[in-house]
Amino acid sequence: MIPAAFEYSRATSVADAVAQLRAAGPESKVIAGGQSLLPMMRLRLAQPGHLVDLNGLRDLDFVMVKDGFVRIGAMTRHATLVRSEEVRANLPLLTEIASEVGDPQVRTRGTIGGVMAHADAAGDYPTLALMLDAEIVTDRRRIPARDFFQHLFTTALEPDELIVEIDFPVAKGAHRYLKFRRRLFDWAIVAVGVQSTEDGWRVGITHAGPTAVRAHAVEEALRSGAEPTQAAERATDGLHPTTDVHASSDFRLHLAQVLTRRALEQAA
Repeated sequence: MIPAAFEYSRATSVADAVAQLRAAGPESKVIAGGQSLLPMMRLRLAQPGHLVDLNGLRDLDFVMVKDGFVRIGAMTRHATLVRSEEVRANLPLLTEIASEVGDPQVRTRGTIGGVMAHADAAGDYPTLALMLDAEIVTDRRRIPARDFFQHLFTTALEPDELIVEIDFPVAKGAHRYLKFRRRLFDWAIVAVGVQSTEDGWRVGITHAGPTAVRAHAVEEALRSGAEPTQAAERATDGLHPTTDVHASSDFRLHLAQVLTRRALEQAA
């Protein structure tokens, strides 16, 4: 399908992008890789009146490790995260997740900042951000991941606010991210991530509700000495998944438990 008509401009800096968004009004959007936005525009599920292109902002394409954090620029591509030695050495779970995002074309074009701002329930990076208490840095503030993702396709961003960086705590321990999907490059019907840290296991669940979920009940069970099978039974605590053409609510609850158990066993 053909998108609705829109205006287009390129930003030359973060300040310029913010100024253009403010001038264009609330119907404007930024475009980075466009791997989520453009399909929605073709289906007319999204009809922005103005697109501000961020691809000229090369200073937002970086990976660095500083003060105990893996700091990643919002315009960093998935493929860059897969190749990054800094990520592999300091947050290998992110390497694992990035390597399974979409297909090679999506990984080459898509950006981590775009995934965060899009806030799709099936997105993988928001789950990792919630698990590790990451911070989303914008042009004006730092937002804890637990406060950033508010609902499906809804974040704490203001209409003229721009993500510039995502800061993940360094985590080098045992880890695993498992997706259940129909085909290799599909979105996850449900996915589960686990990460061992100095404070114990962190567990996150993807696509079992309108946002990613941190499975606190599983973490508490593991801290109390429960085995993976026992702890995984708590994965459904507080979950309210929807039924759609891909899976029923009950099946998603089943997957949350099964994938949690498998991820913990494989990580260990």
